[in-house]
Amino acid sequence: MRNALDGLTVIDFTQIGAGPTCTMLLADMGARVIKVESPAGDIGRTLGPGWVGEDAALFHGFNRNKLGMALDFKKPEGLAIARRLIATADIVVESMRPGVMQRAGLAHSQVAAQHPSLIYCSISAYGQQGPYSQRAGVDGVLQADSGLMSLIGTPDGEPCKVQAPIVDVTTGYLACIGILAKLQQRSRDGRGGHLDVSLLNSALALQQSSITSYFADGEPPVPSGSAAPYSAPNQAFETKDGWLMVAAYSVERWAALCEVLDLRHLEKDPRFATSPLRVANRDAMTRELTVAFMRRTADDWIAPLQAVDILCAKVTGYTDIAAHPQVAANAMLPAVEVPGFGKLRMPGFPINSASVNATGMNPAPQCGQHTQSILRELGCDDEEIASLAKAGAVFSPQEEATVALADAS
Repeated sequence: MRNALDGLTVIDFTQIGAGPTCTMLLADMGARVIKVESPAGDIGRTLGPGWVGEDAALFHGFNRNKLGMALDFKKPEGLAIARRLIATADIVVESMRPGVMQRAGLAHSQVAAQHPSLIYCSISAYGQQGPYSQRAGVDGVLQADSGLMSLIGTPDGEPCKVQAPIVDVTTGYLACIGILAKLQQRSRDGRGGHLDVSLLNSALALQQSSITSYFADGEPPVPSGSAAPYSAPNQAFETKDGWLMVAAYSVERWAALCEVLDLRHLEKDPRFATSPLRVANRDAMTRELTVAFMRRTADDWIAPLQAVDILCAKVTGYTDIAAHPQVAANAMLPAVEVPGFGKLRMPGFPINSASVNATGMNPAPQCGQHTQSILRELGCDDEEIASLAKAGAVFSPQEEATVALADAS
């Protein structure tokens, strides 16, 4: 997998979460990804706490294996470089508000005639067309506006969100899937095309079961904590020392659970005869089962439950994940060596993870780290690079260091 996209060049005009997730996946699979930031840097560099040197850990989690270029394409000189970059690309991914790339002259409709094989992916909050297309949005806003937030939490609690940026990450994965499909199509007809990927559509796709159920019976979902709205028992139960997630909603597993918990009378209780009835009478069922689960620790319950094929797991925290034996076997938390910081562990590539992540990862780039080398690849000589830097069209840390030395002398 690490070499699957060797030979492909991706120009990455994205920031924060969704777009960088997409381009990081492409980089993980071997594409050469040039991350283009403004000289001020990706906003994601500022979103702490959780710091790796001066940059937020969040930025490192979304931008490994990329080259970094700092470019201001609002300046004419920078815009000319952006066009030269696009001319080298197989794939462009951008996450500007709809209209920004158009005004710059860099939209798909403006570059496709010259580059008919280019695959161009636009990622936005609401999509490229429609009444909300000009609205900005981030993960939490789209969790709210898509209905996703209405599913999360407890009936009487305040609105909650998934604390991991699930809509951003899902959008990045869907954009990557779209690009891979376009690459397959291009292999047949030689033509690229435009992809319109939005956080709204991704958030709706995450709710496949809930939204379909709503249109089936017209009943809006009610937040139910850890409990699945469509089956029971399928939720976390409190034990003597913590919480245990248990899924035992099939006929066989419900009977086995009643046996293990020494609650055989519940199997015959008409309130709990089927999974839909247990959903309808969830509160009563939960009270009965919790009394039993509270007699032992979560670890004490796992072996007897697994012995009769009941699906279960402790509700673990990140301290547990760091030492999780299966996570280690899957090599899903590789350590990336970050200059000036040391080893930083992060979730790796999730497909064939043990072999892919074992090959090593490159850290996220400094802002503009590879600006000069990329400009030289575009044919710029030292004089032109100096002129671009003087105009404020490009930035690299090397130039900043040179200026600092000059000032010191």
